[in-house]
Amino acid sequence: MKNVRSVFLVTTILSVAVSMTLGQAPAGGQRGAPAPGAPAAPAAPAAPAAPAAPAMVLTTTAWADGTVIPAKYTQAGEQVSPALAWSNVPAATVSLVLHMYDADASPTKGTDTQVHWLMWNMPPTLKGLPENVPMGATLPDGSRQISASGPRYRGPGAPATGPLHHYMIEIYALDTKIDVPASTAPANPEIETRTAVFKAMAGHVIGKAVYGGLFHRPQ
Repeated sequence: MKNVRSVFLVTTILSVAVSMTLGQAPAGGQRGAPAPGAPAAPAAPAAPAAPAAPAMVLTTTAWADGTVIPAKYTQAGEQVSPALAWSNVPAATVSLVLHMYDADASPTKGTDTQVHWLMWNMPPTLKGLPENVPMGATLPDGSRQISASGPRYRGPGAPATGPLHHYMIEIYALDTKIDVPASTAPANPEIETRTAVFKAMAGHVIGKAVYGGLFHRPQ
C-alpha cells in the first residue's frame, strides 16, 4: 500500500512538471492571469475627437453687420435686394432657406414679424445671391420666394417717426427639401407660407447664419 501511494505521488509530480514545461496551466488555474494584487494593464488611449465643422457665415458688402442699411435697398430708395454670400455649408445639405424679417413689426397684432423675404427650396450648391433678384414665385433654379409685397424682395420701410427697426437675414441649411406651396390666403399669405415652411423645417436644420441691419425712413 505504501508503495502504491509513492508511485501515485511521483506520477502526480511528473504530470505537473510536464504541464508547466508545455506552458499549460495547472488544474484550477488560468494561464496568463495576473498574480493577486498585481496592477491592471493600462487602457488603450482614446482616439482624438474629430474637429468641429466650421459654422456657416452670411455676409453682404452692402452694409456692415448691425449698421444702417443704405436707402438703395429700402422703400426709401430703389428697393433692390442686396447681394448676399454664405460659406461653410454642411456637406449633408439638401436645400437652403433664406428668411428676412423686421423684428420690430407686428403686422397681425400678435407675435408674427413682418416677412420681408422668404426663399425656400434653394439648391445646396448655391453660394449666394446677386443684387436685385428678379420678381417671380419660382426662379429658374427652383427657388421659391414670397414677401409681404408678393413674390419678391420687400425692402425695409420703418416709419421715420419711430426708432430704427432691426432687420434680420437668416440662411438655413437643411438635410431635406421643403416641398411647401405658397399660401393663397386672402390675408397675410406670406406669414401663412412662412409658418408652413418653418413647420416643415423642424428637425432638419443642420446649419444657420444670421446678418442684421437697421433702418427707418429719413426724417
